[in-house]
Amino acid sequence: MRLGLLKTDAVRPEWVPEFGEYPDMFVTLLSRVDSSVEFVVYDVEEGQYPADVDEVDAYLITGSKSSVYDDKPWIPVLMDFVRTLAGRDKKVIGICFGHQIIAQALGGKTEKSSKGWGVGIHSHTFTEFPSWHEGHDPELQILVSHQDQVSQPARGATVLAGSYFCENAVCQIGDQMLTFQGHPEFVPAYSREIMAFRRELIGEQAFTEGNVSLEREHQGDRVARWILRFLRA
Repeated sequence: MRLGLLKTDAVRPEWVPEFGEYPDMFVTLLSRVDSSVEFVVYDVEEGQYPADVDEVDAYLITGSKSSVYDDKPWIPVLMDFVRTLAGRDKKVIGICFGHQIIAQALGGKTEKSSKGWGVGIHSHTFTEFPSWHEGHDPELQILVSHQDQVSQPARGATVLAGSYFCENAVCQIGDQMLTFQGHPEFVPAYSREIMAFRRELIGEQAFTEGNVSLEREHQGDRVARWILRFLRA
């Protein structure tokens, strides 16, 4: 399988030697589950897109510090591409910003949450078990870093998991699109760096609680298995 990674942000230069860029994080994560997956990176912030959507078998949209409602010229272009993929029946995974832009592009809405920032490890509870899920343990423990949230899912989307803080945390549109608010590709050390950098922005309470939460298990590999099952189904 060839997976197109739609890169929507850059990692701070001082962090790249240890953690890599966002596509590197996904390559590391998904390759641990299946080393046969091939990856092609498209930097959509720089206007890089495939000449034909069938260059790859499926796509994954990464996270970003940008908001889907920002006045940046590359964002509506990406939304148009999401709609193109929907019309071509290509499978798509959305992560954080990717989760939000798929909703925004396909009839839903993303907004800044009045609940503030979600950081560290959060628990999202599944209300049903889709075919790619193991069918047990409805609790997903996953690293998050966001203030924006999907307030209205995309047309035709099923909300599979959420929490008090983030009601629409895992969404699926038919057999074509699967999106997560959380970051399976993050590792706790990277989450800690982001929280420290944004400490004043996220607030002292969220910063403290987020750092304490890092003592819990992050189930990124579990989500990686789900992603690959979904894409191959």
